[in-house]
Amino acid sequence: MNTTSEDRWRDLRPDPDSDTPLYLQLARKLGNAIHDNRWNAGEALPSERVLSEALGVSRITSRKAIALLVEQGLIRRTQGAGSFITPRYEDPLSRLSSFSEMLRRRGFTPGSKWLSRVIEPANRDEVIQLGLSPAAAVTRLRRLRTADGIVMAVENSTFPAALIPDPQAVGDSLYSFLEQRNLSIVRALQHFRAVNASDEIAEQMGIAPHDALLLITRVGYTADQRPIELTDTYCRNDYYDFVAELRK
Repeated sequence: MNTTSEDRWRDLRPDPDSDTPLYLQLARKLGNAIHDNRWNAGEALPSERVLSEALGVSRITSRKAIALLVEQGLIRRTQGAGSFITPRYEDPLSRLSSFSEMLRRRGFTPGSKWLSRVIEPANRDEVIQLGLSPAAAVTRLRRLRTADGIVMAVENSTFPAALIPDPQAVGDSLYSFLEQRNLSIVRALQHFRAVNASDEIAEQMGIAPHDALLLITRVGYTADQRPIELTDTYCRNDYYDFVAELRK
């Protein structure tokens, strides 16, 4: 570690006179530093030996603290490569933002991988949610959403085909595409529920089948209160934090 890095790690040194176990102190201080963005997403941690020497603690203390943060999803271990800060996507529930905009604001590099872009007949739920005629067609957009190359979510979006007649024209940012066509989403209703990953989604995300996911269903409205977007987003619960500020 260079001098700056050494100083940064020494700031995490536990208090040996505290009644709180050293590994819990270390885990708490490092966890707070990660949440405060004092460590960059994807940054590698020093080895247990180097960390122990920098902080004046045993390797057992370092190992237990890192293991606790791995369990909490703040750190990920890669076999043969070491431990790294996990990218996390904090989504304030009171703000309407695109995935790409939110990630850039948090210092991540957003990305997408298209799985399918097709026009098909609307199903019953789409007809109801988007106020379509039973014979209407819809544009369905299915993609993986990534942050710094890590798959964070699988997203299925549906729009009236009349608004997006050429699905292949949609680029990485769907909301930017809509804004350029005067179809900005200015209000949205979102519903959250816990689901288990299907075999297909688990394979796409690189997780185990039936792992817990957060499903967000969004209906997006234009300025004239037209519902034009119906999106189901399957989010990895180890990478997403949803934050709501409540006031009295």
